[in-house]
Amino acid sequence: MTTKLAFVFPGQGSQSVGMLDNFSAEYPSIVKEVCDEASNVLGYDMAELIAKDPQQKLGQTAYTQPALLTSSFIAWQIWQKESNIQPELLAGHSLGEYTALVCAKALSFSEGLRLVAKRGELMQTAVPVGTGAMAAILGLELQQVNDLCTQAALMTENGVVQAANLNAPGQIVIAGATAAVEKVIELAKDKGAKRAIMLPVSVPSHCELMHNAAEEFFADLQKVRWLKPEVAVIHNYDVVAHLDATGICTALQKQLYSPVRWIETIEYFAMQGITEIIECGPGKVLCGLNKRIAPDIAAHSITESLGAKVC
Repeated sequence: MTTKLAFVFPGQGSQSVGMLDNFSAEYPSIVKEVCDEASNVLGYDMAELIAKDPQQKLGQTAYTQPALLTSSFIAWQIWQKESNIQPELLAGHSLGEYTALVCAKALSFSEGLRLVAKRGELMQTAVPVGTGAMAAILGLELQQVNDLCTQAALMTENGVVQAANLNAPGQIVIAGATAAVEKVIELAKDKGAKRAIMLPVSVPSHCELMHNAAEEFFADLQKVRWLKPEVAVIHNYDVVAHLDATGICTALQKQLYSPVRWIETIEYFAMQGITEIIECGPGKVLCGLNKRIAPDIAAHSITESLGAKVC
């Protein structure tokens, strides 16, 4: 059977100190070259941040986003060196969408770094610490979660709460004002959810609390020199591959306050005949989600794929 390959790129939550250690040992020149460029663009030592995180900044959104973009782009560069099989489709989960666009050559790596650094700063300052939250709801369907969000919004003073990440069947992340998120957790447990737990994040991504940040960020998106992607990138906002600057900028702006439609993205891959999906970046979070959504599509991490020499 002919392989039809897609690549997906992880978002926040996949970062860890030392996440490039394996690549640093096997491909030191690629790691150094990409980290040096990131350091020059951002003004701090990217290699040190990723390898050691001496100032404990890796968990801060403004640093997490460029570090993950750098790490995933390094993995992509290594794939380009080692493989002659190229993906037919790309997608990224939240932040990972920017990595996908960089790898598709819709924008340069340096421009991508500047964008995600700015995105992280705006997200971090959009909502005062402690007033926003995210939670994972397991074992309920989307309509049930939406209904609970509606109930919680009416029962709390600042009732912003909504489904933020549609990750897999029965696995939905919500985001919003802390009190409203806590109320959804309470209601979900009463409704019979398998789990309903707060996530260790300080920024309530992909909800209306990010609307003002998105409006401000749009000006930064429009300053970028966008090119037509060389590989189609399926966007989180509308599950569409945009080819022009206007479409890409609009999708990225709206992504900040709209749900990540990951289930539909992987279902789209299946409809396009994709036979294998490689998660290109740290960790295996997306592999697990992808297997649940489309069990007939082989799902591997980039390290597994390179190690097995499937290329």
